[in-house]
Amino acid sequence: MPQLTIITINYNNKVGLQKTIESVINQTWQDFEYIIIDGGSTDGSKALLESYDKNIDYWVSEPDKGIYNAMNKGIEKASGEYLLFLNSGDCFFSTTVLQQNHDLIADFDLIYFDIQFVEDIKSRVVSYPHILCFSDFLMGSLPHPSTMIKASLFSTIGLYDENLTIVSDWKFFLVALFKYNCTYLCVNQTLSVFYLDGISSNLSNQKIQIDEREEVLNSDFKNLIADLKELNKLRTIVSGLRNSKKIAWLVKLGLIHKF
Repeated sequence: MPQLTIITINYNNKVGLQKTIESVINQTWQDFEYIIIDGGSTDGSKALLESYDKNIDYWVSEPDKGIYNAMNKGIEKASGEYLLFLNSGDCFFSTTVLQQNHDLIADFDLIYFDIQFVEDIKSRVVSYPHILCFSDFLMGSLPHPSTMIKASLFSTIGLYDENLTIVSDWKFFLVALFKYNCTYLCVNQTLSVFYLDGISSNLSNQKIQIDEREEVLNSDFKNLIADLKELNKLRTIVSGLRNSKKIAWLVKLGLIHKF
């Protein structure tokens, strides 16, 4: 059993697919399995996959039912102890990043790293909390290109929900962490680069994303929603007070304690 399976899904993104493949096969640490699921692309992606055949453990190019159907097909073919989804267009932060971090791939259900987001000519590195709270996931999530998932979790929880078009990976993390209490490790090293041009980054899809998140929350975590709304109100009030010049002045005078 390989320690890690890297899964790439692709549809009509030949240029991005080549960038991802090169990023994977040029890693200095190679104790992984590489799987590519192509959705029957018509832009030359299949010919590209044929040219890299010797570098890929398994690949297929055939119609699928969408992003999460393709990811599930990759899961079903994977034999690694941990899975990492690095979709076409995304890449590893450096050629040595797996060499530097592969010894951390053990014991925990989720191992998540920092990620670099790139949009046009701007980029930023995002880190994630060492302790994950449910409220962090109301609008946020873990980055799937920088999160290694223990394969056995998919047997326990099930595969990605193919009824969702954008947030199924978010739902999986939410259920794994807060229904199944899975273990996790935060690593403050940048693992992957994510380009903000995918389906979830498209402004026209943001309403779908919000609607799907609400659907999941109301279906699986309904009893928590009222408490979280109240908590967010209190956080907003406290944040406003902390930023108030009048409060700062009163603290300076010693009339109230800093909070």
